[in-house]
Amino acid sequence: MPAISAIIRVMESAARKAGGRLRRDFGEVEHLQVSKKGPADFVSKADQHAERVLYDELSKARPGWGFLLEEGGDIPAEPGKPRFIIDPLDGTSNFLHGIPHFAISIAVQEPALDGKGWGEISAALIYQPVTDESYWAEKSRGAWLHDRRLRVSGRRNLSEALIATGIPFLGHGDMAEWTRIFGAIAPEVAGIRRFGAASLDLAWLAAGKFDGFWESGLKPWDVAAGILLVREAGGFVTDFRGGSQPMERQQVIAGNDALHSRLHKLLVGALR
Repeated sequence: MPAISAIIRVMESAARKAGGRLRRDFGEVEHLQVSKKGPADFVSKADQHAERVLYDELSKARPGWGFLLEEGGDIPAEPGKPRFIIDPLDGTSNFLHGIPHFAISIAVQEPALDGKGWGEISAALIYQPVTDESYWAEKSRGAWLHDRRLRVSGRRNLSEALIATGIPFLGHGDMAEWTRIFGAIAPEVAGIRRFGAASLDLAWLAAGKFDGFWESGLKPWDVAAGILLVREAGGFVTDFRGGSQPMERQQVIAGNDALHSRLHKLLVGALR
């Protein structure tokens, strides 16, 4: 195991501080299910509080760095400095319904080499508060779960593959497109799962639990950390056209080399 860098330690410390409060708040959600007001307002406040803790901790540790926040929007960086991309509570609907599958996602994005806009993701951390699991990666240093090196699965056949996805819902996503893709992939694979947190889908893909993943309409904070985890675990991540900018196109298809290629072929055929 390589020495854990200062930036990963900073990110993990912030995530654990925010995660401890989320864990306590999650314990209260079940009691609110039967109230007239319901838990929605409570969960919104939990989300906002987690984001505030992450912002306060990270801005204190890395002054002048920028932020792209799910709730707080874009906070510019000082010239030449990186930015954090943060989802303080990925899996909000799970949290809202008392389902213990949600995460904090933090990525570091470097400035573009030409000084215009943003470049590559250099560090990533996905923290699952309920299980106290920290998935992390750094560019060219591999992907890890705590001190265990992660590798994508070695399965080569779609017939053995378990694929993760997200499903469009009220006001989100293209159901017609998703249905065509599902219709092409589902008959070829061992199973399809929808767990409701894209960051954890990608972390589990990096860990070899899932064999592939596809989803569209995802925001940068949903996938920035997960994309680096999968790539550093030896996987391939592209947009639906096979391009190298899935975050910008809001389309992600991921897997090991063999399964990514086969999934991509099925997906392209479905969208013709």
